[in-house]
Amino acid sequence: MREGGLAAVVVETLAERLGTTKGSFYWHFKDRDELVVTGLELWEQEMTEAVIARLETVGDPVVRLRQLFDLMFADQPGGFMTTALLSHAQDPRVGPVLQRVTRRRLTYLTGALVECGVPPDRAHHHAVVAATAYLGYFGLQRQLPDEAVFGAEAKPYLRHLLHVLEAELPAARVRPSGA
Repeated sequence: MREGGLAAVVVETLAERLGTTKGSFYWHFKDRDELVVTGLELWEQEMTEAVIARLETVGDPVVRLRQLFDLMFADQPGGFMTTALLSHAQDPRVGPVLQRVTRRRLTYLTGALVECGVPPDRAHHHAVVAATAYLGYFGLQRQLPDEAVFGAEAKPYLRHLLHVLEAELPAARVRPSGA
């Protein structure tokens, strides 16, 4: 799904890539739809819920916010999976999961910003900007993988993005990146 969306989920191709048989596939999954649903559930759990659980162990909300941005933009497979799923948002298997994940991510990011002192309405706007930047970053990277901002220029770009998103954090809460 990450590489080619739902169209890439072909039992024969997957069996070949895994060095197994179609029969082996059907031992584990009733059909292709069950594989798709299982894959979406795994994506939701590993790329959203597990990340949030990991971040919740970080006590300082500003440090947690920075770690969240680091995780978001460093996770190329997760970013590519999310952007690949966007083209299938109307699919009844994908749409509800994509909507639930997107809502959960926006709610979590909004809460993280509020915890850092940003007023709730502004925090939600910043969360939407961050989500839009995330989707655009990985969508553009898929189209222009040789663009400098995805290689040597990635860190300066991400520092700039974090600076913009941190602009409304109360000055007393903000410490230089890497502190």
